[in-house]
Amino acid sequence: MHNACKLPYNFVDNTFINLYNQDKNGGYMEKIKFIQIGCGKMSIYTMRYAIENGMEIVGAVDINPEVIGKDVSSVLGGDITGVNINHVNELDSLLKNIKPDVAIVTTMSLMTDLKDVLMICAQNGVNAITTCEEAFYPFNSSPKITEELDKVAKENNCTITGSGYQDAFWGNLITTIAGATHNITAIKGSSSYNVEDYGIALAKAHGAGLTLEQFDNEVASIDRISEEERNQLIINGEFAPSYMWNTNGWLCDKLGLTPISQTQKCVPMTCEQDIYSSTLNMTVKAGDATGMSAVVTTETKEGITIVSECIGKVYSETDCDKNEWTVYGEPDTTFVVTRPNTVELTCASIVNRIPDLLKAPAGFVPTSQMGELKYQKINK
Repeated sequence: MHNACKLPYNFVDNTFINLYNQDKNGGYMEKIKFIQIGCGKMSIYTMRYAIENGMEIVGAVDINPEVIGKDVSSVLGGDITGVNINHVNELDSLLKNIKPDVAIVTTMSLMTDLKDVLMICAQNGVNAITTCEEAFYPFNSSPKITEELDKVAKENNCTITGSGYQDAFWGNLITTIAGATHNITAIKGSSSYNVEDYGIALAKAHGAGLTLEQFDNEVASIDRISEEERNQLIINGEFAPSYMWNTNGWLCDKLGLTPISQTQKCVPMTCEQDIYSSTLNMTVKAGDATGMSAVVTTETKEGITIVSECIGKVYSETDCDKNEWTVYGEPDTTFVVTRPNTVELTCASIVNRIPDLLKAPAGFVPTSQMGELKYQKINK
């Protein structure tokens, strides 16, 4: 199975020509086979984009009893595919049976929640790419889990990585602007998104629906600790990073910066009116937490400070997605992206990273080490 299937590519007009897998015996398969892990909102796009890029779906798993046993077209739409959705408990036996080249994982946001699924992929030699925000750069938040996955992936010659919206809008766009800057003193960014678009796990991780007292006890209090206490939580695998925690680590890795300290602070977002959340299936009362703002500050040995903020909440009628970053120095440069289609951009980034996943060395490899995110149309 795969990472011996790391093939040189022929770029012509931004199109992949004859993108094939190569097995360990030197044979070739005409299509990349993938399994979809998690058949919720995001999978509608990841499955369609992958299929339209010439990939073949050969399996799918979920935990939702309403979709288990049904053809993936019940989620994806369109014609019957002949591929039914299995329970995630069947993942190991399913991988052994269908032998996919790639697993697309669109489920949870933390490495502790994904460890078992990613480990099963690694044990079966299946390359995995996930929208898990912590997986974008988990070395600075869950080093033990990441090390374990890296070891097993290397033993079974496959690659694991995380990608998504942040790969472009919190990562490569910033490092590209940095590449056009003579001298950098600081990088500051802010990004907002509607937790309604990503499912219940993400909404709950942002404290949406909690009273302010509950938010303070369950979310904000976690960060009222010393650096030594935080480092111990990280070592123990008990740290709950905000999304920008891993983004700052990714940026440092990509830019060759050396972090010497990093802190985060989470504060609740509120609304003056009641807001109904279809994801939480509840009305968030006026004054309660609709989500949170998380600010991460990283000081580096090179003297560059990175301050990044992500705002995830249940949107009111006047809210919209927005991404704004400034690279300070000579010269200062600011870019703003208003109303990006964050869900679609996340899923397109995942699919466009699959050729890089197939080329990458075995192990847990962040996209900061895979080159720039590119438009890649796989030849059908």
